[in-house]
Amino acid sequence: MANDYCVLGIESSCDETGVALVRVSGQRLPELLAHALYSQIEMHQAYGGVVPELASRDHIRRVLPLTQEVLQACGKTLQDVDVVAFTRGPGLAGALLVGAGVACALGASLARPVLGVHHLEGHLLSPFLSADPPEFPFVALLVSGGHTQLMQVDGVGRYQILGETIDDAAGEAFDKSAKLLGLGYPGGPALSKLAEVGNPAAFKLPRPLLHSDNLDFSFAGLKTAVMVQAKKLAAAQSCAVEALPHTVLADLAASTQAAIVEVLVKKSLAALMATGLNRLVVAGGVGANRRLRDQLNLACGQRGVRVHYPELHLCTDNGAMIAMAAAMRLQSGIQEAGMSYAFDVKPRWPLDEIMA
Repeated sequence: MANDYCVLGIESSCDETGVALVRVSGQRLPELLAHALYSQIEMHQAYGGVVPELASRDHIRRVLPLTQEVLQACGKTLQDVDVVAFTRGPGLAGALLVGAGVACALGASLARPVLGVHHLEGHLLSPFLSADPPEFPFVALLVSGGHTQLMQVDGVGRYQILGETIDDAAGEAFDKSAKLLGLGYPGGPALSKLAEVGNPAAFKLPRPLLHSDNLDFSFAGLKTAVMVQAKKLAAAQSCAVEALPHTVLADLAASTQAAIVEVLVKKSLAALMATGLNRLVVAGGVGANRRLRDQLNLACGQRGVRVHYPELHLCTDNGAMIAMAAAMRLQSGIQEAGMSYAFDVKPRWPLDEIMA
């Protein structure tokens, strides 16, 4: 492949449709030219969560208009696209098939190669899109949806999993706790917003595996403790949980968030100590949490550790991270895009299967 080329990335793994274009020039860090994103949150709110069939249908409606929007924003046309990348997994099967089908159809019509990308690798490499990109090697805290993992990252595709969730991930703990408190969908951001006006020390909640001799995570017990505490408070006031006073709900939300954040921070510091590295990368949707960023910045600053995050608008699922991950894999030479347009998707796809 030439030294200068453009990669179009398509993300459709769940409830956001994302498209982006990045340019690769030699060995310099790929440059984001433009990206566009459409969130389905408003559509799914009526159902209290993502409805897979509705998500798939909406991706069909959005992906091509978003592609045109991206190309127009950077003054390019489809003929300027050299590689088409798409999220191959993990995610919702029907939603993934939309992105894969459109990407392969575009590739075939343009006679351009295509490349399927691992969704979590997209999140992992998304901080390279920021104004302050990291350098290899580093420890990565990946907190995205149903995934919470700590990794040592020595280069593109060179990942060593140090610890991961054994039941509920941090994102699930946020979402499920929010649902228990009647906060609706999407739960995580709603709980974090409510927590801003609450007292994080109001309720003593467990910090599962905080003092374990490993770097694994477990948040299922925290969710149960939140449920028990909420029901106890509601019974004392003879009301439904969602009818509790706003201050009480805020205190419980703040205490829940504090428990999750403390575990994430302490485990991240333990991973840095175990590897001897002094650079931490935080990626994934929970990486946008303000308390998590504040606590990590404080703890790492005291230890001389640099912390890198994606830009806030790139913490959620997006096409830019998919285009970036594809570009970095191509640039590093560990993978080539192919001219075969038969495709499949991997709704369940362990990250260790793509390690170089």
